[in-house]
Amino acid sequence: MTYMEDLNVIELTQALMRCPSVTPNDAGALNVLQSVLEKIGFECSRLTFSDDNTPDVDNLYARIGTGAPNFCFAGHTDVVPPGDLNAWSVDPFDSVIKDGMLYGRGAADMKAAVACFAVASQRHLKKYHGNYKGSISLLITGDEEGPAINGTRKVLEWMTSNGEHIDHCLVGEPTNPNALGEMFKIGRRGSFTGFLTVSGNEGHIAYPHLADNPIPHLVAMMSALDGMHLDDGSDHFQPSNLEFTTVDVGNLATNVTPALARATFNIRFNTIHSLDGLDEKIRTLLDDVASKRGANYELRVLKNSEPFLTGEGDFSKLVGRSIEQHLGRAPEMSTTGGTSDARYIKNYCPVVEFGLVGQTMHKVDERVDLADIESLANIYTTILDGYFT
Repeated sequence: MTYMEDLNVIELTQALMRCPSVTPNDAGALNVLQSVLEKIGFECSRLTFSDDNTPDVDNLYARIGTGAPNFCFAGHTDVVPPGDLNAWSVDPFDSVIKDGMLYGRGAADMKAAVACFAVASQRHLKKYHGNYKGSISLLITGDEEGPAINGTRKVLEWMTSNGEHIDHCLVGEPTNPNALGEMFKIGRRGSFTGFLTVSGNEGHIAYPHLADNPIPHLVAMMSALDGMHLDDGSDHFQPSNLEFTTVDVGNLATNVTPALARATFNIRFNTIHSLDGLDEKIRTLLDDVASKRGANYELRVLKNSEPFLTGEGDFSKLVGRSIEQHLGRAPEMSTTGGTSDARYIKNYCPVVEFGLVGQTMHKVDERVDLADIESLANIYTTILDGYFT
């Protein structure tokens, strides 16, 4: 370790936030982080991945140490667009401090957590003067808020092909609904999207026997899907749920039945199910309805992500104890919320998520408490100390 001047976590957060890194543009954010990490002693690899249908994405993998175990911090420096600039009380990329709060896009989700990764690493390494076993690494993507094609997933594949193995991972997504220390995530539900199209024959409504209206068929299929009992939940997961997101016919005429009717639905599901199992279950249900009605349908699916659960073992207990030590509260171990890049990391090692309060993420005037940032850096440091000792 060569960089002995203590990092200021607020200043580093502000430096990252002042880079307008709206997905997929990095806007210099990874340069800021890489410069800091290299001064600490990390070896950094910049990884740019592309896809025929998506823009290039810049990513960073940094590691200090060569031995095992390898503790990895994972996160992202890309942010969602700020939206209506006139609705903000500050410039969303000026990183303004007001009344003890840090305002700006990426404050909660999740540039402050990325800064805390670096600060905690420096504090831990400095405490042991380089006499430590194992390795610390950071996996930072610029594609979490976008398609998530050229980011974490491809970095993990690159790591495997280059002999990089991680033993445990902490993702810095905002996990607390209202106050820091309320909860950390030990799992996430899976996501399955279905695009249902029912075909018929258009015709004049006065002559229904000469047509086949697909709308009643679609309604029957939607009713069967809506009434499908998935499960009652489990010890760590809420019940799985299916929600329709759109129904489309596109028929502007009042005297013509359409040829096609469409509906889109998404299922958030727990570890009782799998993507392939849901696919089979849904197709069996729709086949039954279609057979009884003499209907024709097509189902296209996106198997977005499998659910995962990191058990209540030493790693999750360490995270919980570290949070309680600094904040005086025992956090809930939760699996609520949407998806994150942990859905890729769980295929490589146990992973948990803990970050700041997410109440204002993706909103106008996104902001976090300065004291919470300081506390998060302290908690991450304690987790590293406990992990390696």
